[in-house]
Amino acid sequence: MPFLRFKGFDRNLLKTISPTLIEEFSHIVNIPKDIVKIELLAVEQITNTPPSLEILMFQREQEKHDALAATLYSMLKEHGYTNVHIFFVILTPSLYYKEGQPLKEIPKIEVLSSSKS
Repeated sequence: MPFLRFKGFDRNLLKTISPTLIEEFSHIVNIPKDIVKIELLAVEQITNTPPSLEILMFQREQEKHDALAATLYSMLKEHGYTNVHIFFVILTPSLYYKEGQPLKEIPKIEVLSSSKS
């Protein structure tokens, strides 16, 4: 958790850029890299729909959501995906269950403070 779900993207491209996507995402949101999940969804298009990136995550400050969307869009644009729709599906920790138990806190990277003597 979080989940980055791609629709309409090339599998090999996603495998190639996923380490950088994860690095950037975890840096902006301040979470461990190993909890960021990337999925490629197989969908059957019924109407003309653009490629999309659906991000399922817990609520953060608007600035973080904006930074994520801008950074991820820029990375995808570099690989020819210029009409990507990026949207967030906001999850609630108390309604997110692991092993049948609600999540008590949102995982984050602990920043060690250096004390001056």
